[in-house]
Amino acid sequence: MDHHQDMQQENHQHYREIRRILPERTAITVLHIGEQETVVATGTGAEPEKVLLLAIGPHRTAAEFFLHTPPTPGEIENAIMQVEDEVTLAREMTADHATLVTSDASIREIAQIAGGHAGPGSPLPVESVERVFALLAGHSQGRPASSAGIPGDPAFAAALLILREFMHHLKFAAIGIAG
Repeated sequence: MDHHQDMQQENHQHYREIRRILPERTAITVLHIGEQETVVATGTGAEPEKVLLLAIGPHRTAAEFFLHTPPTPGEIENAIMQVEDEVTLAREMTADHATLVTSDASIREIAQIAGGHAGPGSPLPVESVERVFALLAGHSQGRPASSAGIPGDPAFAAALLILREFMHHLKFAAIGIAG
């Protein structure tokens, strides 16, 4: 099996795990931000109806765009442009799938920084993601990571950027975190 098929299989597994805790026929979009790629799966049944692999991921995006730690405002801007281009590829397939869900540890970490654990009962709102992103922006302008309250890791910055752009451009008000 090649890497692409591995990612597809892994995302089917994420989708099935989340589907077990959400009622069938609920239209969902499952977001999995992998190290090198981000996978989006949508559906209403036990298996996803559509799966899309995006060429963005925390390690890949950080390696391509973040030459400094923390990334500079210009590096963040350049990364945003590419992430936006990739994210908009999912616009059509996510249009009718209002419930955004993930089981990613990186997104759980963002939720904890945003102020508490977001689970299926308490989704992470896009406003909270924006607040954490504002901390990253402050960090990129010279605020120490410790006082900003975020990890100084470029991969964390890239995961946050991917989540923010995904929610913002595809108009998701919140993301549920399973597991």
